[in-house]
Amino acid sequence: MKKVILFIILLLTIILPYVSAVELDIEQISSEVVMIHGVDMPAIFNLKIKNLGQSENFIFYSFFGSDIFPKGTVSITTGETKEVEVGIYPRDDFNQYGKIKFDIFIKGVNGEMPYPLMLDGITLNQAFEIGAEEFNPESNTVSVYVKNLVNFNFNNLDAKISSSFFDFDKSFSLEPYEKKSFEVVLEKNRFRELMAGIYDVKASIQAGSEVANLQGIMKFVEKDIVTSSQDEYGIIIHTRRILKSNEGNVLSTSSTLLKKNVLSRLFTTFSPEPISVEREGLNVYYTWTKEMKPGERLEIVVKTNWLLPLLAVLLVVAIVILTKQFSRTSLLLKKKVSFVRAKGGEFALKVSVIVNAKHYIEKVHIIDRLPPLVKLHERFGGEVPKKADERTGRLEWDFNKLQAGESRILSYIIYSKVGILGKFALPTTKAVYEREGQVHEAESNHAFFLADQIKKDRED
Repeated sequence: MKKVILFIILLLTIILPYVSAVELDIEQISSEVVMIHGVDMPAIFNLKIKNLGQSENFIFYSFFGSDIFPKGTVSITTGETKEVEVGIYPRDDFNQYGKIKFDIFIKGVNGEMPYPLMLDGITLNQAFEIGAEEFNPESNTVSVYVKNLVNFNFNNLDAKISSSFFDFDKSFSLEPYEKKSFEVVLEKNRFRELMAGIYDVKASIQAGSEVANLQGIMKFVEKDIVTSSQDEYGIIIHTRRILKSNEGNVLSTSSTLLKKNVLSRLFTTFSPEPISVEREGLNVYYTWTKEMKPGERLEIVVKTNWLLPLLAVLLVVAIVILTKQFSRTSLLLKKKVSFVRAKGGEFALKVSVIVNAKHYIEKVHIIDRLPPLVKLHERFGGEVPKKADERTGRLEWDFNKLQAGESRILSYIIYSKVGILGKFALPTTKAVYEREGQVHEAESNHAFFLADQIKKDRED
């Protein structure tokens, strides 16, 4: 009996493989397939399957992943070749890295057959590369790229990309090995003081619940840019403002040259002071030199104050005019007033007019007027007036001629029983005379008297 059972088992062992086998010719089209840790997205295999046996409906399964597609059956008739996309989802406990080999099984009614597959277990960080094109301080935008390094289709990626020059967010998808570039507007106020060189560009890319933190490089190429501007304002106080700015990204030496003449330099101030001053003939050359860092500015303020020379010129002109006027006047009248003590206690003033002839003159007629509310004393000092009309307050003197350098003093006293307060003003004295057949006029200065003078005189 045992021999019969052994014979039956041996027979089944020999015959069964021929009864249950399926005849398929399988070729893997895809290569470098990956499975990403933490990303619930399938590893995709493209298989070319040719049915060498009977027409069948085949199902696919594997013990490697958590799930597999295609779901259901795939019909392949006898002699037919069909391309089938097989996706394997990672298990929750997937923790293998590097090359991983496993089997999928293709099962038909007449049996099944295994087929070995291989994939790479990687992290999300290994799937991408980030970088940027070269740019310089004159650039307004820069091209930033994200590249898919693996044979994996990414949908609905959310990226946050940042650097010293910009920040931006972007949502996009990447096909296997695809590279996408984004034109980013540069925020120039953020890198005005940065030197040329290599800078980091960072990205946080989210796929599903997994986040990849990446770092790439971007080259800020050298550019020497020094801008210069100036404005001028003011006439009497003339100001020139020169502004130099390093808009590039390398150390730059700025040199400024300013020319002044020997006159204007006397009234000019500088801020800051120039580092060198050179004189050539009637010109003076001022030089400012400074090594400026990126973003650094140099402001030079030059002020020329023409107020003092203008006042000096006006003073000279006034002196010339007065001198000329004085030289034209042949008769000078100088009037002064002083307090005198009166026996009756009245307010009394002595008025004196000094007449000085610079040249020979004839027919000299001098007229003076009394101020209101005063009376004329009957006594006169010096020359006695030809006419003294107290009612009209008019005094007149006549001289037939006066020699050059001759002087006369006209003096009289006025009084009033009414006291004065403050300032007491007397009219000017006028003269009419002839010189070389022409009629001329002259006028004295204004004479004033202050009430404080009386108080001082009495205290004395």
